[in-house]
Amino acid sequence: MFYYLLKYVLLGPLLRLLFRPRIEGLRHVPSSGAAIIAGNHLSFSDHFLMPAVLKRRITFLAKAEYFTGPGLKGRLTAFFFRSAGQIPVDRSGKEAGRAAIREGLGVLAKGELLGIYPEGTRSHDGRLYKGKVGVAVMALKAGVPVVPCAMIGTFEAQPPGKVVPHLHPVVIRFGEPLDFSRYAGLEDEKAVLRAVTDEIMYAILTLSEQEYVDQYAAVAKAEEAARGAADKRRFPRMPLG
Repeated sequence: MFYYLLKYVLLGPLLRLLFRPRIEGLRHVPSSGAAIIAGNHLSFSDHFLMPAVLKRRITFLAKAEYFTGPGLKGRLTAFFFRSAGQIPVDRSGKEAGRAAIREGLGVLAKGELLGIYPEGTRSHDGRLYKGKVGVAVMALKAGVPVVPCAMIGTFEAQPPGKVVPHLHPVVIRFGEPLDFSRYAGLEDEKAVLRAVTDEIMYAILTLSEQEYVDQYAAVAKAEEAARGAADKRRFPRMPLG
């Protein structure tokens, strides 16, 4: 109930008014039955803009940190995500990945839409990073189509670290569903999972026209943070005055 209250009364109309997103290819999203919507992830706003434009309910696998934050802000964020039907995902370790897959398959088993960001985290620089294979596992095990989606302009509207978004043109572009039935029964083959994931990421890349980086986003973020820390040690700030 809270999901539809947000979508049609509280948040949805406000988001459409502020961002005025242009929607392309909405016809590619199945009107019924289970499917995965796999998109790039550029901004915190992505979580709300896509559901706001879809006619059907969509459930996202959201990082567990949104449900465990400290203080009043953390409790409000957790309440918001739980009420909207989003599923917390612990992103640390292999068992965490298997748990996320089980949760996702549960959503698909009910004939619903599952939203997932194959990159696993937001892009810190606006580029598209290598996809993790969990999306391929779920697509093959559930035998469902994958609809690629590109969020365009949300990085500029609300880049990482910016709490209040500013007005910027946004396009939400859906591509033709990808059918992987030819790989049925091969969900345990690593080469197949990599091939399926790469096909999904290529479809997203074609829609978004981003620069692609053949590296996991989390690794790139860690390397950038390490370089920043090293620079600070090498060139410490001199005290003023």
